[in-house]
Amino acid sequence: MFARPVSLQARLMAAVIGFVSLILVVVAIITSATLGNSLEQRLRDQLSSYSAGIKGWVTDTEALTSIRGTELTADRVLTGRRVPLGLLLAVQPPNQSASGVTVSSDGLQSLSAGDLFELTQALRSDGSAVVSLHSGGSYLVTISQTENGTIVVTGLSRAEIQGTLGDLFTVIALATLGGLLLLAITTALTISMGLRPLRAVAATATRVAGQPLDRGEVSITERVPEYEADPRTEVGRVGIALNTLLDHVDTSLAARQRNEERMRRFVADASHELRTPLASIRGYSELSLRALSQNQGPDTVADTTSALERIQAQSLRMTRLVEDLLLLARLDEGQELVRGSVDLTQLAVEALSDAQPTALDHDWELDVPEQPVLLSGDAGRLHQVLANLLANARTHTPAGTTITLSLAVEAQSAVLRVHDDGPGIDPDVREELFARFARGDVSRARQSGGTGLGLAIAKAIVEGHGGSVDVTSAPGDTTFTVRLPVAPAAPPSAPQPPTAPVPTPAQ
Repeated sequence: MFARPVSLQARLMAAVIGFVSLILVVVAIITSATLGNSLEQRLRDQLSSYSAGIKGWVTDTEALTSIRGTELTADRVLTGRRVPLGLLLAVQPPNQSASGVTVSSDGLQSLSAGDLFELTQALRSDGSAVVSLHSGGSYLVTISQTENGTIVVTGLSRAEIQGTLGDLFTVIALATLGGLLLLAITTALTISMGLRPLRAVAATATRVAGQPLDRGEVSITERVPEYEADPRTEVGRVGIALNTLLDHVDTSLAARQRNEERMRRFVADASHELRTPLASIRGYSELSLRALSQNQGPDTVADTTSALERIQAQSLRMTRLVEDLLLLARLDEGQELVRGSVDLTQLAVEALSDAQPTALDHDWELDVPEQPVLLSGDAGRLHQVLANLLANARTHTPAGTTITLSLAVEAQSAVLRVHDDGPGIDPDVREELFARFARGDVSRARQSGGTGLGLAIAKAIVEGHGGSVDVTSAPGDTTFTVRLPVAPAAPPSAPQPPTAPVPTPAQ
């Protein structure tokens, strides 16, 4: 079985409190050991001082008892003398029994035989020792011997040391518990405040996860609040990262929505463009069949011939539309480009020469450098770009408009510009000008332009060459700008035949 998951706050609190508790315990042990050793050493020094004096008392008492003919006992040594509380004295004269007393607030207390035995066992292997008596109390004792052979055991009580260490342990324990309690409260508040931005991130992510993102129009408005996304903190940076991610997702969803709308519009436009020739083909086919079935003479042949010609014309129109769509699809996949050395100067001259006869009521101008501008590209497709741009300018400008085709080299780029001084482009359609089936007239009348694929094809070809195309427009000043990277071109080879179909009007 897996362990129950523990929250980050609980883990942090356990780690902090556990670590601090360990430090406090170690400090308490070291402090107690140091203080205990210091008190024990002081007690040894006191015992050494008392032992020397008491040994002299025992010697003096030996002389008195010898004169009086009495036995030497511990209480006789201490009788009449000023002695500290907690003193222990045991004596054993030669050929006599041992006796011992302790000094307490109630006077002298005799040691039992068990206590004397404990002293004997404790001092057997060393000159000093710590002994716990049966009658109670722990003593630090030392042994010495007088010149007459009397064994003298002197000791001092360790009750004061034990009391001091006990008080110290009590203070440390209470201080530790209080400190740990205060630390737990402080740590909980600090961690809770520190993790508040993380909880805000989780709450925001939860709200976003609950939104139906699979619907058509979706906008993610949920964000981590700015005051919870402080870049100076680690958790705040997580909030900033989530907000950035949500911005990207929101932008992607908006782009997806635009693409879906563009695709629906594309399908509708393609259906509209195909419906007209298909309806014409169907109508003329029915007319031809009806005329043939009636067999009304020479007029029937003429009507049938005219209907078949219209069917052929509409079929060609539908073929061009399908070929343009196929060309766009292949350009999107990086196909349809046959690269070689291209002279843009010559290409511009040829494109303008081809466009002039189609609009004699326009003024045509050419501005190209004397030196060839060479690059590596597909000559046929680039010719199609210029043809589409010139056709676009011709179709959507009135008679008398001046159309200028210029070529220049700027910052390692070849720049082609098609400029006209016509009425300009409607700002409402300028953003979608290079979209497929984009046209300035919503009615899609044939006399006002083509299928709306010309500029889309031009943009796809230019981007396939690693370049860009854009437009600026104002009344009397409209310019389409094509930028192509200039790269070392291969030596000129056999002329490339145009690979594009007959250019269609742009818009």
